[in-house]
Amino acid sequence: MKNPIEHLNKVFDSRIRLGIMSALMVNAEVNFNDLKELIQVTDGNLASHLKTLEENGYMKVQKGFIGRKTNTTYSITKAGEKAFKTHLDALEKMIRSIE
Repeated sequence: MKNPIEHLNKVFDSRIRLGIMSALMVNAEVNFNDLKELIQVTDGNLASHLKTLEENGYMKVQKGFIGRKTNTTYSITKAGEKAFKTHLDALEKMIRSIE
């Protein structure tokens, strides 16, 4: 069997991206402000990590309005769900091999 470390995804190395993906795995969609509060990061920092995840096809962005205020929500894609599960499985295998 291949070394589990080979299945780790560099995109998920960041604790912020791990947090975003974890939130998206358990919620149908999450808006920008909720993610910002959950992960405790600045607007700019969160936006750059969201952009990376979107560029890799792991999440999709929906822009809309609530009244006159813009509301941007994010949801995980099938590819994102698969990639994140593979990453988590690899982490789990690595941990088990150390025990």
